[in-house]
Amino acid sequence: MNGLLFITHQTELYSYLESAELALRGGCKHIQLRMKDALLPEVEKMATIVKELCDRYGAYFYIDDYVGICKKVRASGVHLGKTDMQPAEARTILGHDFIIGGTANTFDDIVALHKAGVDYIGLGPFRFTETKKNLSPILGLDGYTEILRKCKEHTILLPIFAIGGITKNDIPELMKTGIAGIALSSTILQAENPIDMTQEIIQTM
Repeated sequence: MNGLLFITHQTELYSYLESAELALRGGCKHIQLRMKDALLPEVEKMATIVKELCDRYGAYFYIDDYVGICKKVRASGVHLGKTDMQPAEARTILGHDFIIGGTANTFDDIVALHKAGVDYIGLGPFRFTETKKNLSPILGLDGYTEILRKCKEHTILLPIFAIGGITKNDIPELMKTGIAGIALSSTILQAENPIDMTQEIIQTM
């Protein structure tokens, strides 16, 4: 698993579905549906539609938090934040046919997630971002460099995605740290042309 992971976001201009479609049209092959404040039936309905869309574009589809919905709609996998279900419990429910990702802010978080058997890690935040509440301490480039160095030292080979306030200009230096990819939302959706921006980002990776 590597490259660009797009996280859906509802804005004044775009719905969750529209945001996913823009990223897919730009060539993104990893889409995560994130609807933290929505009701369960809304999430399930949107998940079903976005899953069909991802299938059409040959992309992987992940759901943030909702393990049951992930299994029901046959998504590619689920992403679990620090306050969501424990990865081990999710694995019991989903088995090994689904991808499980986890959120980390420190090397110790990564060690714990590695032991819990996750398939990839979202590490962040890189800098301040308004799309997430209760933000963990900012890592910056030095933070990623140090954490990725420790991962290599301890032979932790999980794909790690940088997340949190990342712009297109940050990507070349971030990729040098050894991360597998970048997770983005606002950088794409706030662009004048989100499809073009997605294509440009993929070309820089």
